[in-house]
Amino acid sequence: MPRTLVTGATGFLGSRVTRLLVERGDEVRATVRPRSNARGLEELDVNTVRADVRDRRAVRGAMRDIDRVFHLAGTTNLRLSRERVFALNVEGTRVVLEEALRAGVERVVYTSSAAAIGPSAKGRVATERARWDAAPYAIPYVDSKHDAEGIALGLYGRGLPVVIVNPAHVLGAGDPGRSSTVLVRRFLRREIPAYVDGTLNVVGVEDVARGHVLADEHGLPGERYILGNRNFTLDRLFNDLARLSGVEPPSLKLPLHAALLMAEAARFTPGGVPMPLPSEVRAASLNWAFSSAKAKRELGWWTSPHEDCLEDTIAWYREREGERMSPPGARQPVVLRMAGAFARRAPLGWR
Repeated sequence: MPRTLVTGATGFLGSRVTRLLVERGDEVRATVRPRSNARGLEELDVNTVRADVRDRRAVRGAMRDIDRVFHLAGTTNLRLSRERVFALNVEGTRVVLEEALRAGVERVVYTSSAAAIGPSAKGRVATERARWDAAPYAIPYVDSKHDAEGIALGLYGRGLPVVIVNPAHVLGAGDPGRSSTVLVRRFLRREIPAYVDGTLNVVGVEDVARGHVLADEHGLPGERYILGNRNFTLDRLFNDLARLSGVEPPSLKLPLHAALLMAEAARFTPGGVPMPLPSEVRAASLNWAFSSAKAKRELGWWTSPHEDCLEDTIAWYREREGERMSPPGARQPVVLRMAGAFARRAPLGWR
């Protein structure tokens, strides 16, 4: 029975991975931050220890007598400052993986992100071999995952048996922290007044959790594996969400320059619906399209029908926050519908 340490075990994805490890028969130890809600772990046979991944002494204690490590702790929040994102995603990863190397563990599965691979050119699909060229966009979350992955690969060169998994945009039921599913929540609340042309790869949380376990069992150290499913243009994603939820999709599609101007202006306009930051607009405008052929070929990984995670996310939010969600049949505000109709008829140069 392997003794396995899981960081980020209380999170949306981490809780799923922890459950699968318990079902596999691992003796699981989970790090829990002092302010974290660990109620989701109470029904599992898991030993919890208080430790922030940035606290080297606490992490070293948690790593004692451990055989395997799953490092999932971090943030996906695009609204945090660069300093905060790098502290959690880069320095936290450095501490955990350096201590894993020091402890001589048998295997580490590190949860990176498809963002660490970077977007591909319009109409193309990125693989694990893609050349990194996302630095000019200066998106803190994207840069942090790229830098953290560099730390992991550097430690692999020093002898750490680390396998890297790169999940795409994870959806599904049970995201109390409103991490990657917040996009669907905002859609259901009609809090997306406008959008830009972009592509997003969406994958179910249960599939990604299973991919972690398969990476532990079959992955090659020093390799990375994209865990994604369907590549959606934002047009198609919003239309599918509308069809499944009954809520009308956003009407107004803006050119990138107009959306960035709106986001900049919103920074100085207090109150109302939270508007996206410029970095969020830039991220949404990129082509986050990926292939998971390597994970399927080398890990034996497979994915559920792509609509399942959309349906699960919608159902979970309706059950949890039904009174805050727009009901089936809800339409966008008239002013946005009129603006959208005008934009669709505007000259191509404007669009």
